[in-house]
Amino acid sequence: MKDKPNLTLVAPFRDLCKMGGLMILICMVVSWMFIHRWSQRNKKGPKTWPFFGAAIEQLMNYDRMHDWLVNYLSKSKTIVVPMPFTTYTYIADPANVEHVLKTNFNNYPKGEVYHSYMEVLLGDGIFNVDGESWKKQRKTASLEFASRNLRDFSTKVFKEYALKLSTILSQVSFLNQEIDMQELLMRMTLDSICKVGFGVEIGTLAPNLPENSFAHAFDTANIIVTLRFIDPLWKIKKMLSIGSEAQLGKSIKVIDDFTYSVIRRRKAEIEDIKKSGQQNQMKQDILSRFIELGERNATDKSLRDVVLNFVIAGRDTTATTLSWAIYMVMTHAHVADKLYLELKKFEENRAKEENISFPQCDKEDPESFNRRVEQFSRLLNKDSLEKLHYLHAVITETLRLYPAVPQDPKGILEDDELPDGTKIKAGGMVTYVPYSMGRMEYNWGPDAASFVPERWYRDGVLKTESPFKFTAFQAGPRICLGKDSAYLQMRMVLAILFRFYKFNLVPGHMVKYRMMTILSMAYGLKLTIERRS
Repeated sequence: MKDKPNLTLVAPFRDLCKMGGLMILICMVVSWMFIHRWSQRNKKGPKTWPFFGAAIEQLMNYDRMHDWLVNYLSKSKTIVVPMPFTTYTYIADPANVEHVLKTNFNNYPKGEVYHSYMEVLLGDGIFNVDGESWKKQRKTASLEFASRNLRDFSTKVFKEYALKLSTILSQVSFLNQEIDMQELLMRMTLDSICKVGFGVEIGTLAPNLPENSFAHAFDTANIIVTLRFIDPLWKIKKMLSIGSEAQLGKSIKVIDDFTYSVIRRRKAEIEDIKKSGQQNQMKQDILSRFIELGERNATDKSLRDVVLNFVIAGRDTTATTLSWAIYMVMTHAHVADKLYLELKKFEENRAKEENISFPQCDKEDPESFNRRVEQFSRLLNKDSLEKLHYLHAVITETLRLYPAVPQDPKGILEDDELPDGTKIKAGGMVTYVPYSMGRMEYNWGPDAASFVPERWYRDGVLKTESPFKFTAFQAGPRICLGKDSAYLQMRMVLAILFRFYKFNLVPGHMVKYRMMTILSMAYGLKLTIERRS
């Protein structure tokens, strides 16, 4: 009879083997990861991990991602960033940007990935679609932006709300209060773009600064859809309706309820006007024009997408640029002085041309001061504002360093090779980075990081740069249709503000950007205000 095995010895031996196997597996994984990291010691872009790619480093630097990219792009004009389910290629070389935005334009659409991230907010609007849908909307929009009726209507609206803003600033200055300038500018641009876009007065810039559910929901939605770009779990959170995606759903409902109610009301108004035969009573806002010009059979959903795309383009971008411009001017005293002198001289020359005699402004009397601001505003129109060359340079230099859209990703349909030799694969994303491009010495010289409005002059004449180098308004077939309108509003507002006010940053207030699709300030822009005569 054979002896039975001694189980008291076998069991520990078996457990030891299991532990040994586990240790070998762990050592193999650690070694693999070490070899993977060692193989990247000369890599120009961010280092990656197996499975996770560069997602860990991106998440760790999320709140400062634009400067994170500046660091890498200053060393290499193109960096490749692998992610768990895709690859991002970031470019800052104008030659590569031209290739993507113009030369091989059809290979770099917005793409399905970008569309899926932004669809809940932008739907199938002009900034979120490709192909025939984009071409159709672009054609209609380009006709409208070239329309004198829309330009005149916009000019009137921009001046109206710039004066409302001035009235609030005047009151704040007389009461020696602190204000958040970015919040006021967001209110002003929301009111003005809703007037131009919807034809409605929503009143967020009223003197008592009322809360507005549409504005709050719009900001919340913007922040959350931006987070989707680096959040691999957003689809799961959306499916389960939890976390940020649950909050996003609530915000979109508020946005849609407001937008659809305006659309239905406007359609009914247009029908009533047609029945009465009073076509001259037709409103000139963008929604009305899209209903009228080739969009009579458009669904409420398509009209909703059209208008919200213009709201996000005309509200956030303008308000943030104005905020950064004020911050840049107030922190560069010589720029503030030069700009004030240009506006004073402009006022004197225009008054002579118009044969107007302005009474002396009593800056200690609120009524006198506000009346003087209103009188100055009468000198401002599209043509006269274009004569303010230094103001234009200040705005343009602000956009170079603080572009409203700091990153702009594109999809990749087919494998391609960029002019610098970088090979990119279909299915990934390529992103040109205006924020980084404006800070690159290889684009702008050794003073690239400095705020120098004078760089936009050559022999006393305003100069222009290639849109593939100065990319604040994109370039190629998708170049921004609202560029002239944006400059018009920014000139109008800043001409009034810098002529009659001096701004001072509240001591200790931190100014930094917030990660959104638009380059807004994370903590606002807290200021005190002094009046100028």
